[in-house]
Amino acid sequence: MMRNFRPTRLLWGLSPVLAVLLSGCQGGILDPKGQVAADEKSLIITATLLMLLVVIPVIVMTFLFAWKYRASNKDAIYTPKWSHSNKIEAVVWIIPIIIVACLAVVTWKTTHKLDPYRPLDSDKKPINVQVVAMNWKWLFIYPDLNIATVNQIAFPKDVPVNFRITSDAAMNSFFIPQLGGQIYAMAGMETKLHLIANEAGTYKGMSSNYSGAGFSGMKFNAIATETPEQFDAWVQKVRASGKALNADAYLALVKPSENNAAAFYTTPEPRLFDAVLHKYMAGRQSLAATDDELKLAALTKRLCETPAVKEQ
Repeated sequence: MMRNFRPTRLLWGLSPVLAVLLSGCQGGILDPKGQVAADEKSLIITATLLMLLVVIPVIVMTFLFAWKYRASNKDAIYTPKWSHSNKIEAVVWIIPIIIVACLAVVTWKTTHKLDPYRPLDSDKKPINVQVVAMNWKWLFIYPDLNIATVNQIAFPKDVPVNFRITSDAAMNSFFIPQLGGQIYAMAGMETKLHLIANEAGTYKGMSSNYSGAGFSGMKFNAIATETPEQFDAWVQKVRASGKALNADAYLALVKPSENNAAAFYTTPEPRLFDAVLHKYMAGRQSLAATDDELKLAALTKRLCETPAVKEQ
Protein backbone atom coordinates (compact mmCIF):
# COMPACT_ATOMS: atom_id res chain seq x y z
CA MET A 1 0.00 0.00 0.00
CA MET A 2 2.82 2.34 0.87
CA ARG A 3 4.55 1.66 -2.45
CA ASN A 4 1.53 2.97 -4.37
CA PHE A 5 1.04 5.89 -2.01
CA ARG A 6 4.49 7.45 -2.02
CA PRO A 7 4.79 8.11 -5.79
CA THR A 8 1.31 9.66 -5.76
CA ARG A 9 2.27 12.01 -2.94
CA LEU A 10 5.50 12.84 -4.76
CA LEU A 11 3.65 13.73 -7.97
CA TRP A 12 1.18 15.90 -6.08
CA GLY A 13 4.08 17.63 -4.37
CA LEU A 14 5.91 18.27 -7.64
CA SER A 15 2.85 19.48 -9.55
CA PRO A 16 3.09 23.12 -8.32
CA VAL A 17 6.78 23.17 -9.27
CA LEU A 18 6.02 21.82 -12.75
CA ALA A 19 3.20 24.36 -13.15
CA VAL A 20 5.55 27.22 -12.27
CA LEU A 21 8.22 25.96 -14.69
CA LEU A 22 5.74 25.56 -17.56
CA SER A 23 4.20 28.98 -16.88
CA GLY A 24 7.50 30.49 -17.97
CA CYS A 25 6.60 29.57 -21.56
CA GLN A 26 3.62 31.96 -21.48
CA GLY A 27 4.53 35.42 -22.70
CA GLY A 28 8.00 34.33 -23.77
CA ILE A 29 9.77 33.05 -26.86
CA LEU A 30 7.81 29.76 -26.75
CA ASP A 31 4.52 31.67 -26.92
CA PRO A 32 4.96 33.53 -30.23
CA LYS A 33 2.50 36.13 -31.48
CA GLY A 34 4.37 37.12 -34.63
CA GLN A 35 5.68 35.35 -37.71
CA VAL A 36 9.35 35.94 -36.88
CA ALA A 37 8.94 34.57 -33.35
CA ALA A 38 6.96 31.59 -34.67
CA ASP A 39 9.75 30.73 -37.13
CA GLU A 40 12.35 31.06 -34.36
CA LYS A 41 10.32 28.74 -32.11
CA SER A 42 10.10 26.21 -34.92
CA LEU A 43 13.88 26.40 -35.40
CA ILE A 44 14.52 25.86 -31.67
CA ILE A 45 12.22 22.81 -31.58
CA THR A 46 13.68 21.33 -34.78
CA ALA A 47 17.28 21.73 -33.60
CA THR A 48 16.43 20.30 -30.18
CA LEU A 49 14.72 17.23 -31.65
CA LEU A 50 17.62 16.56 -34.01
CA MET A 51 20.08 16.73 -31.13
CA LEU A 52 17.90 14.48 -28.99
CA LEU A 53 18.30 11.79 -31.64
CA VAL A 54 21.82 11.41 -30.26
CA VAL A 55 21.30 12.40 -26.64
CA ILE A 56 18.41 10.05 -25.82
CA PRO A 57 20.02 6.85 -27.22
CA VAL A 58 23.28 7.68 -25.42
CA ILE A 59 21.47 8.11 -22.10
CA VAL A 60 19.45 4.91 -22.61
CA MET A 61 22.53 2.89 -23.59
CA THR A 62 24.46 4.21 -20.59
CA PHE A 63 21.94 2.68 -18.20
CA LEU A 64 21.47 -0.39 -20.39
CA PHE A 65 25.20 -1.19 -20.52
CA ALA A 66 25.61 -0.52 -16.81
CA TRP A 67 22.79 -3.00 -16.10
CA LYS A 68 23.90 -5.64 -18.58
CA TYR A 69 27.55 -5.66 -17.55
CA ARG A 70 27.04 -5.34 -13.81
CA ALA A 71 29.25 -7.48 -11.60
CA SER A 72 26.41 -9.79 -10.58
CA ASN A 73 25.50 -10.70 -14.18
CA LYS A 74 27.48 -13.86 -14.81
CA ASP A 75 25.93 -14.34 -18.29
CA ALA A 76 27.51 -11.19 -19.77
CA ILE A 77 30.14 -11.94 -22.38
CA TYR A 78 33.63 -10.94 -21.26
CA THR A 79 35.88 -9.95 -24.19
CA PRO A 80 38.93 -8.08 -22.83
CA LYS A 81 40.76 -8.22 -26.19
CA TRP A 82 37.89 -6.76 -28.24
CA SER A 83 38.98 -3.60 -30.11
CA HIS A 84 36.91 -3.02 -33.25
CA SER A 85 33.44 -3.42 -34.78
CA ASN A 86 32.49 -2.31 -38.29
CA LYS A 87 28.84 -2.06 -37.27
CA ILE A 88 29.58 0.24 -34.33
CA GLU A 89 31.94 2.35 -36.43
CA ALA A 90 29.22 2.76 -39.07
CA VAL A 91 26.65 3.84 -36.48
CA VAL A 92 28.88 6.33 -34.63
CA TRP A 93 29.92 8.00 -37.91
CA ILE A 94 26.92 7.82 -40.26
CA ILE A 95 24.23 8.93 -37.80
CA PRO A 96 26.11 12.07 -36.60
CA ILE A 97 26.97 12.97 -40.20
CA ILE A 98 23.29 12.77 -41.17
CA ILE A 99 22.22 14.88 -38.15
CA VAL A 100 24.92 17.50 -38.72
CA ALA A 101 24.00 17.68 -42.41
CA CYS A 102 20.33 18.23 -41.56
CA LEU A 103 21.25 20.91 -39.00
CA ALA A 104 23.52 22.60 -41.56
CA VAL A 105 20.73 22.80 -44.16
CA VAL A 106 18.19 24.07 -41.62
CA THR A 107 20.66 26.61 -40.22
CA TRP A 108 21.64 27.89 -43.66
CA LYS A 109 18.03 28.48 -44.71
CA THR A 110 16.84 30.01 -41.44
CA THR A 111 19.92 32.21 -41.07
CA HIS A 112 18.97 34.02 -44.27
CA LYS A 113 15.21 33.89 -43.69
CA LEU A 114 15.46 35.24 -40.13
CA ASP A 115 18.16 37.83 -40.82
CA PRO A 116 17.05 40.80 -38.62
CA TYR A 117 18.15 43.24 -41.35
CA ARG A 118 15.94 41.55 -43.97
CA PRO A 119 12.64 43.40 -44.60
CA LEU A 120 9.56 41.24 -44.13
CA ASP A 121 7.50 40.22 -47.14
CA SER A 122 4.15 42.02 -46.99
CA ASP A 123 1.76 43.91 -49.23
CA LYS A 124 1.18 46.49 -46.48
CA LYS A 125 3.23 49.62 -45.99
CA PRO A 126 5.58 49.17 -43.02
CA ILE A 127 5.72 51.47 -40.01
CA ASN A 128 9.13 53.05 -39.34
CA VAL A 129 10.25 53.39 -35.73
CA GLN A 130 13.57 54.80 -34.53
CA VAL A 131 14.73 53.45 -31.17
CA VAL A 132 17.14 55.14 -28.74
CA ALA A 133 18.22 53.24 -25.63
CA MET A 134 18.85 55.46 -22.60
CA ASN A 135 19.66 54.98 -18.93
CA TRP A 136 17.14 53.47 -18.17
CA LYS A 137 14.30 53.88 -20.64
CA TRP A 138 13.46 53.53 -24.31
CA LEU A 139 12.73 56.43 -26.65
CA PHE A 140 10.70 55.62 -29.76
CA ILE A 141 10.48 58.10 -32.64
CA TYR A 142 7.93 57.76 -35.45
CA PRO A 143 9.55 59.96 -38.15
CA ASP A 144 6.66 59.56 -40.61
CA LEU A 145 4.00 60.42 -38.00
CA ASN A 146 5.87 63.24 -36.26
CA ILE A 147 5.45 61.75 -32.78
CA ALA A 148 7.66 60.11 -30.16
CA THR A 149 7.04 58.03 -27.05
CA VAL A 150 8.88 56.69 -24.03
CA ASN A 151 8.43 53.07 -22.96
CA GLN A 152 5.44 52.46 -25.22
CA ILE A 153 4.98 51.69 -28.91
CA ALA A 154 1.99 50.71 -31.01
CA PHE A 155 1.32 49.36 -34.48
CA PRO A 156 -1.51 47.49 -36.22
CA LYS A 157 -1.33 43.72 -36.37
CA ASP A 158 -0.23 42.16 -39.68
CA VAL A 159 1.73 45.34 -40.52
CA PRO A 160 5.56 45.11 -40.66
CA VAL A 161 7.51 47.36 -38.31
CA ASN A 162 10.98 48.52 -39.37
CA PHE A 163 13.20 49.44 -36.41
CA ARG A 164 16.38 51.52 -36.55
CA ILE A 165 18.15 51.13 -33.22
CA THR A 166 20.97 52.95 -31.42
CA SER A 167 21.94 53.92 -27.88
CA ASP A 168 22.71 57.18 -26.09
CA ALA A 169 24.18 55.32 -23.14
CA ALA A 170 25.61 51.91 -22.31
CA MET A 171 25.05 49.01 -24.67
CA ASN A 172 21.59 47.47 -24.38
CA SER A 173 19.67 44.81 -26.26
CA PHE A 174 16.25 45.48 -27.76
CA PHE A 175 13.95 42.50 -27.23
CA ILE A 176 10.23 41.76 -27.62
CA PRO A 177 10.20 37.99 -26.90
CA GLN A 178 6.79 37.19 -28.37
CA LEU A 179 7.49 39.01 -31.63
CA GLY A 180 11.08 38.10 -32.44
CA GLY A 181 14.72 37.94 -31.50
CA GLN A 182 16.88 40.49 -29.76
CA ILE A 183 19.40 42.86 -31.31
CA TYR A 184 21.95 45.13 -29.68
CA ALA A 185 21.65 48.89 -29.27
CA MET A 186 25.10 50.52 -29.22
CA ALA A 187 26.25 54.14 -29.01
CA GLY A 188 27.58 55.45 -32.31
CA MET A 189 26.22 52.44 -34.20
CA GLU A 190 22.93 51.59 -35.90
CA THR A 191 21.30 48.18 -35.97
CA LYS A 192 18.07 47.14 -37.66
CA LEU A 193 15.23 44.81 -36.82
CA HIS A 194 12.05 43.87 -38.68
CA LEU A 195 9.07 42.45 -36.77
CA ILE A 196 5.37 41.82 -37.27
CA ALA A 197 2.51 40.88 -34.93
CA ASN A 198 -0.02 38.34 -36.15
CA GLU A 199 -2.34 38.80 -33.19
CA ALA A 200 -3.62 41.90 -31.42
CA GLY A 201 -2.42 42.34 -27.85
CA THR A 202 0.05 44.03 -25.53
CA TYR A 203 3.48 42.43 -25.50
CA LYS A 204 6.31 43.01 -23.06
CA GLY A 205 9.54 44.51 -24.30
CA MET A 206 12.81 44.81 -22.43
CA SER A 207 16.54 45.19 -22.52
CA SER A 208 18.18 41.77 -22.34
CA ASN A 209 21.66 43.20 -21.71
CA TYR A 210 22.59 44.43 -18.23
CA SER A 211 23.34 48.16 -18.27
CA GLY A 212 23.46 49.37 -14.69
CA ALA A 213 21.37 50.10 -11.62
CA GLY A 214 18.06 50.78 -13.39
CA PHE A 215 18.26 47.83 -15.76
CA SER A 216 15.45 45.86 -14.09
CA GLY A 217 12.97 48.68 -14.79
CA MET A 218 14.00 49.21 -18.41
CA LYS A 219 10.82 47.74 -19.86
CA PHE A 220 8.17 48.87 -22.33
CA ASN A 221 4.82 47.81 -23.80
CA ALA A 222 4.41 46.96 -27.48
CA ILE A 223 0.73 47.33 -28.41
CA ALA A 224 -0.54 45.54 -31.52
CA THR A 225 -3.94 46.99 -32.36
CA GLU A 226 -6.71 44.97 -33.99
CA THR A 227 -7.39 47.54 -36.73
CA PRO A 228 -5.56 50.45 -38.39
CA GLU A 229 -8.30 52.72 -37.02
CA GLN A 230 -7.35 51.78 -33.46
CA PHE A 231 -3.73 52.59 -34.25
CA ASP A 232 -4.77 55.97 -35.69
CA ALA A 233 -6.67 56.65 -32.46
CA TRP A 234 -3.51 55.88 -30.47
CA VAL A 235 -1.52 58.28 -32.66
CA GLN A 236 -4.08 61.02 -32.06
CA LYS A 237 -3.88 60.40 -28.30
CA VAL A 238 -0.11 60.83 -28.43
CA ARG A 239 -0.44 64.05 -30.41
CA ALA A 240 -3.08 65.42 -28.05
CA SER A 241 -1.24 64.67 -24.81
CA GLY A 242 2.38 65.04 -25.87
CA LYS A 243 4.82 67.93 -25.66
CA ALA A 244 7.42 68.99 -28.21
CA LEU A 245 10.59 66.91 -28.28
CA ASN A 246 13.16 69.57 -29.14
CA ALA A 247 16.86 69.50 -28.26
CA ASP A 248 16.27 70.90 -24.75
CA ALA A 249 13.52 68.35 -24.05
CA TYR A 250 15.80 65.58 -25.26
CA LEU A 251 18.66 66.70 -23.01
CA ALA A 252 16.27 66.63 -20.06
CA LEU A 253 14.97 63.22 -21.08
CA VAL A 254 18.39 61.65 -21.53
CA LYS A 255 19.31 62.16 -17.87
CA PRO A 256 19.43 58.81 -16.02
CA SER A 257 16.16 57.85 -14.35
CA GLU A 258 14.61 54.57 -13.22
CA ASN A 259 11.20 52.87 -13.56
CA ASN A 260 9.88 55.45 -16.00
CA ALA A 261 6.19 55.54 -16.92
CA ALA A 262 5.06 55.90 -20.53
CA ALA A 263 5.39 59.44 -21.89
CA PHE A 264 4.28 61.04 -25.15
CA TYR A 265 5.91 63.69 -27.36
CA THR A 266 5.05 65.51 -30.58
CA THR A 267 7.08 67.22 -33.30
CA PRO A 268 10.42 65.56 -32.51
CA GLU A 269 13.45 67.51 -33.66
CA PRO A 270 14.09 66.70 -37.35
CA ARG A 271 16.81 64.05 -37.72
CA LEU A 272 17.07 63.65 -33.96
CA PHE A 273 17.91 59.97 -34.32
CA ASP A 274 20.75 60.75 -36.75
CA ALA A 275 22.11 63.39 -34.37
CA VAL A 276 22.14 60.90 -31.49
CA LEU A 277 23.84 58.38 -33.74
CA HIS A 278 26.52 60.82 -34.93
CA LYS A 279 27.36 62.54 -31.67
CA TYR A 280 29.71 59.71 -30.63
CA MET A 281 31.49 59.59 -33.99
CA ALA A 282 34.91 61.15 -34.54
CA GLY A 283 34.98 63.96 -37.10
CA ARG A 284 31.22 64.39 -36.92
CA GLN A 285 31.40 68.13 -37.62
CA SER A 286 33.84 68.09 -40.53
CA LEU A 287 31.56 66.16 -42.87
CA ALA A 288 28.90 68.88 -42.98
CA ALA A 289 28.51 70.42 -46.45
CA THR A 290 24.88 70.96 -47.42
CA ASP A 291 22.33 72.98 -45.45
CA ASP A 292 20.74 69.77 -44.22
CA GLU A 293 24.10 68.45 -43.05
CA LEU A 294 24.89 71.77 -41.34
CA LYS A 295 21.57 71.58 -39.45
CA LEU A 296 22.37 68.01 -38.44
CA ALA A 297 25.84 69.05 -37.29
CA ALA A 298 24.39 71.90 -35.21
CA LEU A 299 21.87 69.56 -33.57
CA THR A 300 24.59 66.97 -32.96
CA LYS A 301 26.74 69.61 -31.28
CA ARG A 302 23.80 70.63 -29.09
CA LEU A 303 23.20 67.04 -28.01
CA CYS A 304 26.88 66.66 -27.15
CA GLU A 305 26.25 68.72 -24.03
CA THR A 306 25.35 65.51 -22.20
CA PRO A 307 27.96 64.59 -19.53
CA ALA A 308 28.73 61.21 -21.14
CA VAL A 309 29.88 62.87 -24.34
CA LYS A 310 31.75 65.74 -22.67
CA GLU A 311 34.00 63.27 -20.89
CA GLN A 312 35.19 61.77 -24.18
